[in-house]
This record gives sequence, structure tokens and C-alpha cells, in this order.
Amino acid sequence: MSFEDFIKNKKVRKAEKDVSLISALVSTSINDLEFLDKLIIDKISTRKIMCNYYGVLRSVLEGIALAEGYKVYSHEAVTYLLKEKHEFVIADKFDRFRKIRNNINYYGEDISVVEVEENSEQRKKVMIELRNKYLGEFL
Repeated sequence: MSFEDFIKNKKVRKAEKDVSLISALVSTSINDLEFLDKLIIDKISTRKIMCNYYGVLRSVLEGIALAEGYKVYSHEAVTYLLKEKHEFVIADKFDRFRKIRNNINYYGEDISVVEVEENSEQRKKVMIELRNKYLGEFL
């Protein structure tokens, strides 16, 4: 599968570069990340915190797609967009995070405090790296 396949299947479409939306996504991702960093990760909060970190990362990736002229309707398509940009390690991490989030949301799986702490740190690093590399002009 490739990013082009998602375009053919209408899970990605060409879009105008919406500078104000991209800037808003960048700004909210910064604010949301600051908010999440203040939360206490415990047995009760793990599922929600994990899903919210994923949401922030997804916003950054949506901004990147929009900056490239695409509107993405499939989370899986983002993985292939990253691979197209030769961000193979980040693409694999994002896909792993996507699957963890899906297991939490759709199959009721729990996640440990340790795993959330580890994933949170990885996500923060990925978000900052992507934001600086691809969305720096919108900061």
C-alpha cells in the first residue's frame, strides 16, 4: 500500500493550503501538550491520557498533511504520508500508537502506567521533531 492508494480510495483528497487552520492546529497542539504534561498518570487516567496524546500527535500530522495540500480522512494514511517523506521510524511509531489507541477505544483494553509514561515521552519527542521540521513557519 502507498499514500497514493489512499488518494485513489478517497481516504485522502487534495486540499487548499489553509494557513489559518494549520496555525491553529500547531497552536492547539502546543497548548494541549502543555495541559497533558500537567496531568498525573495513574491507574485511572492512563487510558484517557494515552488517547489524548495520540490526538495531539494526530493534530500535528493533520497540519503537515494540510501544509502538503492534503486532507486526510484515514489515520492509517498518515503512516504512509510519513513514509513518503522518508520518516520511516516516526511512521512506525505513529502506527504503533494508532493501534494502541484503537485497542483502548474499540476493544476496551487497559494500558499500564509505565507504558503510558514511556509512550508519552516518545510522543512528545515525535511531535516536537515533526512540528519543528515541517511546521516551523506556522509556530
